Amino acid sequence: MRLRTTALLTTTLTAAALVPVALPATATAAPAKYADDFDGDGYRDYAAGTSTADDKGGAVRVTFGTPTGPGTRTQVLTQKSPGVPGADETDDMWGDGTRVAADFNRDGYGDLVVPAVNEKVGRDEAQGAVTILWGSKKGLSTGTALPNKNPQSYGNFGRDLATGDFNGDGKPDLAVVNGGDTYVHFGPLSPSGARGPVKRFDRDGAGFDATALIAGKVTKDRATDLVVIGSVVKPGKRAADAWFIKGGKTLKPGKTLRVDKSATEGGDGVIADFDKDGYGDIAIGNPEDSHRKGAVTVWRGGPAGPGTSVRLTQASAGIAGAPEKEDAFGSSVSAGDTDGDGYQDLAIGAPGETVNGKEYAGGVHVLRGGRGGLKGTRSQWFARNTPGVPGELGTDDSFGRTVRLRDTDRDGHADLYVAGMDGSLRLPGSPSGTTVAGVTRLEDGEIVEGILQ
Repeated sequence: MRLRTTALLTTTLTAAALVPVALPATATAAPAKYADDFDGDGYRDYAAGTSTADDKGGAVRVTFGTPTGPGTRTQVLTQKSPGVPGADETDDMWGDGTRVAADFNRDGYGDLVVPAVNEKVGRDEAQGAVTILWGSKKGLSTGTALPNKNPQSYGNFGRDLATGDFNGDGKPDLAVVNGGDTYVHFGPLSPSGARGPVKRFDRDGAGFDATALIAGKVTKDRATDLVVIGSVVKPGKRAADAWFIKGGKTLKPGKTLRVDKSATEGGDGVIADFDKDGYGDIAIGNPEDSHRKGAVTVWRGGPAGPGTSVRLTQASAGIAGAPEKEDAFGSSVSAGDTDGDGYQDLAIGAPGETVNGKEYAGGVHVLRGGRGGLKGTRSQWFARNTPGVPGELGTDDSFGRTVRLRDTDRDGHADLYVAGMDGSLRLPGSPSGTTVAGVTRLEDGEIVEGILQ
């Protein structure tokens, strides 16, 4: 509540207790309806990385939700906050990068997972750290350090995070990238400890280093599936692969897909059912593709996992514009049903797009889902020069650097949130799709960054 058939080394590590900092009262509530409802009031909240005048290593600002979206009540946490483990040190990058949410202790309050990828631990530079902040009636309070099962210098523990019930036992689990490998910490996770095992997944023999994680339902069983995005670097060659790991009582490493033949890592990703066949499709942004022209790979879901794939670019039929160097099409992607037809749609940021001669002005595409999956037909394009879009078209606005789809007003249509240097916007969803009618500027530009996938 942020991607082959080959030998695989899978190591099961023994369970270890989380490092407890403070214990809340015994939970009796039902699990939270929304993983990112940190104060349990029934509305989704927004958790963005930020900085304050008195922190050195980073901070997180929570903006609490209301029936119509983000409200005015906020909360700021740092490593100096009561009960939060670690010390506030220069360049820790606490709260920067991917933040994810789940009600890990099933007390009715969403909990937030925060990385600090540059944290120095002992003599290990940039070993990294991961903290779980616990939800409560007043919001997030106290924290617990997740054990690092393979501490090392420059391991960047927490480089990416994903949550889900990967083994299907009804308890939220947490997947973490550390040192180029993926570690799944199985629940239960709580302030009083962790009783589940930790399992490591790597493809070291293939020269694969994990860089990003995508979690969601690809098959129809109860378990969450996991997709690991990573770089494949060999002498004279570099590429980016997606690796599917099927959820279940025993997690099963499966197929790989080459998503970029030249880049060293993939980008943003999301799992959603774009063709409404009951199987989740994996959309992976490849902003580095073809000299940063960018692309999005859609790996279609099926009963045994992903199967066929399609590559979308600004050269695909019906998609506005043309592929140009530095467009970075696919830098950010997000899924939601913008028009209420039951099919998931996909928003794609192209923050490097040159618009009317303005370099890096940026823009956003919205592709519609349908019976055949995502297509350029009826797709939409929004930039600062689109009639009704607020803000001045300008160089380096990077409009679309982050895009998120979320139905904040509960009208059955996902609204499009877009971040840009000249201000962030909310464009409402409607029966005809994303619209500029009722578009609003966000006073807090960090709000878009705080919307969790």
